[in-house]
Amino acid sequence: MHLVQQLPDNPLDIVGDIHGELTALQALLLQLGYDAYGQHPEHRKLVFIGDLIDRGPDSKGVIALVRRLVDEGNAYAILGNHEINLLTNDIKDGSGWFFDERYEADLKNYAPFQRTQPGERPAIREFLNSLPIVLKRDDIRIVHAAWTKPAVAAISVPSVKSATEQFKLWDHEAQTTAQTSGLLNRYKAEKARWAAQLEDEKNPPPFLFAIAEYEATQQMVNPLKVLTSGVEQLATTPFFAGNRWRFSDRVSWWDDYDEDTPVVIGHYWRLLILRDPSRAPRYSQLFRNIPATAWHGKRHNVFCIDYSVGARWRDRAKHNAAPSSFKLAALQWPENRLVFDSGETMTTQPH
Repeated sequence: MHLVQQLPDNPLDIVGDIHGELTALQALLLQLGYDAYGQHPEHRKLVFIGDLIDRGPDSKGVIALVRRLVDEGNAYAILGNHEINLLTNDIKDGSGWFFDERYEADLKNYAPFQRTQPGERPAIREFLNSLPIVLKRDDIRIVHAAWTKPAVAAISVPSVKSATEQFKLWDHEAQTTAQTSGLLNRYKAEKARWAAQLEDEKNPPPFLFAIAEYEATQQMVNPLKVLTSGVEQLATTPFFAGNRWRFSDRVSWWDDYDEDTPVVIGHYWRLLILRDPSRAPRYSQLFRNIPATAWHGKRHNVFCIDYSVGARWRDRAKHNAAPSSFKLAALQWPENRLVFDSGETMTTQPH
């Protein structure tokens, strides 16, 4: 299994996090000029940057469409952290479309949503487990959350093990270390004691140091977590994101990226239009001083293509019929042009 794979030489349309928003994906593909089979008159190829699933109304439909395009040879896809969660049975917010254990809890925010039947789930796992973590060629690198040399090097050796199996090996090593040090028991005790508040936005817990240390440590020792979830460190205060209280925070790793090759990522909840800065998703704060269509980082050669369509459920919850500020976008490469599901097109800019 090669977790790092090569891209073809064709011009590319790199699609951001979809999060089950099938209607937005279909609209975007039409805007980009693809037919139902993923063919393009200019021989372009689609690249999906991960987080196909969770929170939106039809994750199952998104996977079916992406799989068809990949099977036709007209698209490529990598794993995001939400696919890793599914493959490793890490049941989290928004995954009730797949995991029965999460169904009731997800009705509050995400209903209605299409569910999978037990007989459909093995094929979904099989497809996701066939996908790489990194796609690259000489002029572009594509990864879901972060590009670090040690993490990419760690997964670059061909293996007979799948991404799921390799993830579990690294996770087991990290768990063993945490258990030996006593951190794992302290983490479990804090989670049990504060379980009622960890998903209650209006009732914040105190800063939970064992959870903070455990999550930050587990994140950084597993290369697959680094690549699909990013670089993290202990937060200064608890914050509510992804419908739970968090104690470790994402870091703008691109400020230290010092290589020539551009990197395209998703994951970080960028916003095209920020009408009310006080209501911006927590992770959008990483872009608070960066124009919405700008490349960023130390050498201005990293671009986040996640424009927060995964938060569109908030519009539905409010019965908001106005055009959404949460967008699905594609970066056209090498043209450096943005295309949105709403039909808007923009040229990216250096920061």
